[in-house]
Amino acid sequence: MEKPSNLLLKVSRRLFTNLDEQEKFIEALMNPQSFSPSILWCQEKPETFSLAVETPTYWQPEFIDRLYLGEKPGQHPLHQQGYFYCLDFSSVFAATTLLAIPQSVRLVFDMCAAPGGKGIFAWKALQPDLLISNEVIGKRLGMLISNLKRCQISPSVVVNRDSSIFAEMFDCSSNLVIVDAPCTGQSLLAKGEKAPGCFHPTAINKSANRQKRIIANSAKLVSPQGYLAYMTCTYSPEENEQVCEWLLERFPHFQAMEISSLAKYQSHLTTMPCYRMFPQDRLGAGAFTVLFQNTNEYEQKEVDLNTISSLYIYQNLKT
Repeated sequence: MEKPSNLLLKVSRRLFTNLDEQEKFIEALMNPQSFSPSILWCQEKPETFSLAVETPTYWQPEFIDRLYLGEKPGQHPLHQQGYFYCLDFSSVFAATTLLAIPQSVRLVFDMCAAPGGKGIFAWKALQPDLLISNEVIGKRLGMLISNLKRCQISPSVVVNRDSSIFAEMFDCSSNLVIVDAPCTGQSLLAKGEKAPGCFHPTAINKSANRQKRIIANSAKLVSPQGYLAYMTCTYSPEENEQVCEWLLERFPHFQAMEISSLAKYQSHLTTMPCYRMFPQDRLGAGAFTVLFQNTNEYEQKEVDLNTISSLYIYQNLKT
């Protein structure tokens, strides 16, 4: 068996003081196992459905089904017809914080949107008046638009700009801003995929600095009493808890929200209410998630959609 790298060992020690937990974490990455797929129902679930469904977890949303290991939902006819969106269960875990938001949400802004799962989750759970999905990487726009179109996500638009542009254009306007942040992707290893250099300090620090810039710009979009959801699919504290602590130092009017349904998953690396799934939990490859609220109470700004319509790469504004 291949030995774990020194960098992986270092990260495992930072994450866990318990030797047994360190070993379980390393084992999950060195000998990846398959995880059950899951689906998000965008349309009403038919009475008869041929794929085998696992017993739901206690925190699992009702519009999510976790399927038996080995099921291939992407090949099912209902997938092509847009009845459901396929996503891994770690993504479900990360997005579950959104269920703590009251249903009166007008505008959701998904800052790092491709391939679209978190925005579609927000659209299903919160039924906003508009979902704006931004993707700065041009080659990822195709899959984002394809998924929104196939799943008939409306009303929605897709834009393609740096977060700093929207910080100026949309300041204090969005009831929910989602930052599914670009990261080192360390959890890819738990899926048996490659993530070269993901544990190297240079890569981690570069990623953390990018995340801080994006989350700071995103915080400026959040309306008074609105929400900012931050999530990653990586393990390093520098990209997770430390980014959140950095945010609260610079935006003290934001407050991390306790999510009672995820209390079992509270990060042991901070007292701030934020939540982690690890691959040794055997539910998914791993995720970090936190929900902030803007505690300011001044009046929300309205977005003039006509002034930004020239930015649309794709739109479906039919309701």
